[in-house]
Parts: sequence; structure tokens; C-alpha cells
Amino acid sequence: MHDALIAELRAALAPDRVRDGALERTLYERDASHIRGDAAVICFPLDTAEVQACVRIALAHGRPFVARGAGTGLAGGAVPLGDPVVIVTTKMDRVLSVDPGALVAWVEPGVVNLDLDKQLAPLGLQFAPDPSSQQACTIGGNVANNSGGPHCLASGVTSAHVVALEVVLPDGAVTTLGGLDAEPDGYDLRGAFVGSEGTLGIATRIAVRLTPLAPEVATLLIGFPSVRDAAAAVSAIIAAGLVPAALEMMDQRITRAVEDFVHAGFPTDAAAVLLAEVDGLPAAVAAGTALVEEVGRAHGATSVQVARDRVERAGWWKGRKSAFGAIARIKPNYYLHDTVVPRGRLVDVLDAIDRIVEREDLIVMHVFHAGDGNLHPLLLFDAREPGVMDRVHAAGDEIVRVSVEAGGVLSGEHGIGLEKRDLMPLLFGPDDLDAQARLRDAFDPEHVANPQKVLPAGSRCGDLQAVPAGAWI
Repeated sequence: MHDALIAELRAALAPDRVRDGALERTLYERDASHIRGDAAVICFPLDTAEVQACVRIALAHGRPFVARGAGTGLAGGAVPLGDPVVIVTTKMDRVLSVDPGALVAWVEPGVVNLDLDKQLAPLGLQFAPDPSSQQACTIGGNVANNSGGPHCLASGVTSAHVVALEVVLPDGAVTTLGGLDAEPDGYDLRGAFVGSEGTLGIATRIAVRLTPLAPEVATLLIGFPSVRDAAAAVSAIIAAGLVPAALEMMDQRITRAVEDFVHAGFPTDAAAVLLAEVDGLPAAVAAGTALVEEVGRAHGATSVQVARDRVERAGWWKGRKSAFGAIARIKPNYYLHDTVVPRGRLVDVLDAIDRIVEREDLIVMHVFHAGDGNLHPLLLFDAREPGVMDRVHAAGDEIVRVSVEAGGVLSGEHGIGLEKRDLMPLLFGPDDLDAQARLRDAFDPEHVANPQKVLPAGSRCGDLQAVPAGAWI
């Protein structure tokens, strides 16, 4: 049966774009999380028709399928479970059209986020969502996880920048969700699809909303004597009526690691650093910059710098987005978490996280989207140490619990995947989960699209299996 599956897929695509060797299956058994699975075969389609063929052949052979992009996901959303056909969309990497007048571009799912921005920049346009993995992550993955990024505070996450999707549904049909009209007919199935983590089908063409580049940008780097002071300044800036383009916070541990790594110019003597960006018309930017500096100093800022030019600004942002690579100088492994808490509870939750990590004898560094309370505690460890993964997972689960108890939610941008699947009942009651399962059933009654993800064991969607033994690395 396996040989017949491979033969049909190779006939539909090409022999060199259907792989089932041990090496390939090992490479695609996991994403950037600490979870692994097992793929039956990996396919690399070039267009919608080939994606459709992969889905139909998988169905004919009783196999589930899993969509995969660049594999930068951190919640196990692209981990293959149940020996599925893995459909990798990275070769579908064309920008199909750009309409500067309508501020819309049609792109394929394998287009890298930063590559799209570079192509749009000469037109004075951008695709606003900018995850920290922007240099590698793809638009299809951004859609699957409703990704955010530092500059989504004012402009919104991916769902606000996707107007239509061509998708291959779990039964192999092709349809378009949403549309370019101001008010597309029918239910907002586009909105349901964005963030569904591959459980409702595979996007093959995506119409993204484009945003004009701001005529003026000011970036501030502010040092504080404590995390509490920095968090209070974040709340005060927004309370004063300004929603900056970005408000990012880093604690001293991660600031020092980044500075040693990329020499971005961060003040390593500060207990916390706030990276704030204001954009818009020149007069508004000048007023916003003055307000941020005033609020920062009122909350004990020890230093305030405004980027002198584009080069210095780019260096600061490179430092912020290099944070996760910088920690390899300290420990060989890390677990990057993702929860959201109300801004007013930032310090309380950060204190609780520090206690959790100390109890589990781990190291934590904090770098996060402070403006919207999206925390990213970075747990550092050495996976070769006996029993350390149990401590890492225990700390991760407890971080989610204290975040929800503080009035927060499970995830801001990484998604649920397998990582937080069985923690969903912390936030959602039986009726909530049932409603989500019914929506999923409407798209995928046979439960073949990215099975066992998002909804917890025992929910109506039929995901009755626990996360397989040995899946957590």
C-alpha cells in the first residue's frame, strides 16, 4: 500500500519532488518545537493543482495530510502524526501580482515574509506582520498561525492583513474564502481559516493587504533600573493616548547576551530595555517621540536614545530579532514560550515566572511584545542533562496556568499545535470546545487535515489520542 501511495504521488508531481527516504523523513519529523512525529512521505508541490493531487491521493489511500512551510513554528503545529503525507509548500514561492492602487498582492504560501517586504519596499509598501523569524518564515505559515511580530501593536496581526485565500479543502476541493470586495458575501470563512493551523485545509494563494511605508519613523531605546519600571512605562505610554508602532521589552540577561552576540548598542547596565518605535507624519512622530521620552523619564529611565539614522535603527532591530540565536552562547537548548497577559499584570506574571523557573532549576530570559502583553519567556537548558526535559515541560505548563489565572490567554502568536492542545480547557469550557470542534467538523468531517492538533483529547473532533509517547524530545 505504501509503494502504491508513493507511485501515485510521483506520477502526479515528479519523482524528485516526492521523498520517502529515512533522511528526508527524519528532517521533516519536527518543526522548531521540541516535539517530533513520523511522516510517511514528503511532497513538494509547485501549484494548486499539485496540492490538490496530493490531498486526493492521500485520501484515496486512507492517509491524513499535514501542510508544512519553513518549519519555524514553535508549538508543534507542523509535526506529522499518524504517518501522514506531508505537503511542503516552500517551492510555491512566487509573488503573483501586486496592485499598488488597491493595496493588495496575491502571493503563494511559500513566499518568505522578509522577501515579500523587500520586493514591496521600492513601491513604498509593506506587509505589516513581521515575526522574529521573518527572514525564514513563510506567508502560508503566517496565515496558519495568525502570526504577529513587534510591529503588530498598532497595525494588527496577520488576520488583519489577509483579504482572501484560495484553499484546497480536506476533501480535495478548491475554493476561495473571502474576497477583494469591501464586504464579501456570506460568512467570514476567511477569518475562520486564518489561525486554524492547517486543520481546515491548505492555502495555495493568499491575497494580502499592503500598507504604505510611514513617511517618518523614530526609534527609541530606553534603559530602566527595573522591569517593574519599564512595564509601568509601557502602560503609561498607551494610557497617555499613544499606540506606538512597536513596544518591545528585554531584560538584562537577554540584553547582555544579544550585545555580546551582535553588538547592537544596547545599554547592558539597565535591568530592562524598552525598544519603542513611533511612525506616521513628521509632526505626529515628533510629538509621539517626545511623549515616549517624557513618560520613560517619569518612570525612572536611566537612559534614552533616539536612533540617529536608518543604520542605527536597523542595528537595534537586528539585536531584538537575534535574541533567540544569541542564547546559544549560554546554553545549547532553549524553549521559547508564548502567552498573553493584561498589561497591568505584566510584572506580577513575570515575577511568578521567575519563581517557577527557579523552582525547576532552569534559566529564564525575558524578551517580549510588551505593548500587547505578549510574553515570550525563554527557558535555557542543556537537553543532555538527565531529567531536564521533565522540568522544562513542568515549567512551561505552569507558565500557561499563571498567565490564564492573571486574565490572559494561551498564545499570542505561536499557536496551540500540540504544545498547548491539552491545556485548552484552562481557557475554554466544554461548550466552547464543542463549538470549535463543530466548525472543524464542517470543514473536515473525516479529520484528515493535520490530525490531533489544537483541540484536546476527547473533544468532538475525534482527536481522542494522547500526544504519542516519545513525541516530546
